[in-house]
Amino acid sequence: MSVECQILKQLQHPLIETTTHFWRGANMGRWALPLAVFLCISVAATAASDGSFQFKETFDITGAEDHFKTSPDGQVWFLYLDKKAGCGFQTKNQYRFGWFSMKLKLVGGDSAGIVTAYYMASDAGPERDELDFEFLGNRTGQPYTIQTNVYKSGVGGREMRHSLWFDPTEDFHTYSILWNSHHIVFFVDRVPVRTYKNNDKPNNFFPNTKPMTVFSSIWNADDWATRGGLEKTDWKNAPFMSSYKDFSADACQWEDPYPACVSTTTQNWWDQYEAWSLSETQQEDSGWVGRNLVIYDYCTDSQRYPTPPAECSL
Repeated sequence: MSVECQILKQLQHPLIETTTHFWRGANMGRWALPLAVFLCISVAATAASDGSFQFKETFDITGAEDHFKTSPDGQVWFLYLDKKAGCGFQTKNQYRFGWFSMKLKLVGGDSAGIVTAYYMASDAGPERDELDFEFLGNRTGQPYTIQTNVYKSGVGGREMRHSLWFDPTEDFHTYSILWNSHHIVFFVDRVPVRTYKNNDKPNNFFPNTKPMTVFSSIWNADDWATRGGLEKTDWKNAPFMSSYKDFSADACQWEDPYPACVSTTTQNWWDQYEAWSLSETQQEDSGWVGRNLVIYDYCTDSQRYPTPPAECSL
């Protein structure tokens, strides 16, 4: 193992600086890791894909089971959507706080009207808490839009939309959520694209009391997903397929009536001081995203919210 790999192995941490701070050159659409670190991560990723992950030990299939398939080694999972049905999967366990990560490759070609979702939710009821990644398809040759949202006690309306600096249909990319009592951070390839803060006071906007299940799904949303519903799903292109692999949850697994890991602090890296706020380099990356990739932010939508919601001032 190279010196670089030994160093990185000693610093195995999802928020480690070398994997989050990217060089941004003249072409602001491309971000690159230092070569040695990139090679090391590639080796580590290959070593991790050793066929040891068993899908059925972690997930249950939802929707039409005949619309779910796996690669021969069981390490890549495919969800299909046609006019008859869609499909999804969810974790058998619930969690409260932690780091949740998965690699996705989105529907290619004409994906208008199609939504691939990767999200967390406490339940399906009207009082649910929820943290959303939603990938909104588009007509051929046009970029995907990534939408994030946060629900507390059934109230959402906290959408942000971003463009991406890569084509998410060409290869797998990593989408992650860091959730602790201080903030929720949405990451794309370890780059923080959105930070949603808590004010450490009783409030109606920060979800931190209910355990959540992790879900993934593909479904038709052509009444709103692409250009506000103007672009409809072209079913001649069906079936539509999204791909998944390398799920990880380094988190507090829920146990009734109350797991000990919820009430302790600094016992896990995702609840240590360094994870309570963005580092300096993460702030730089987040600032670049804010200046270049934000399409919509509910906090600046004065027509929808004449008085900005309380969390927007944090």
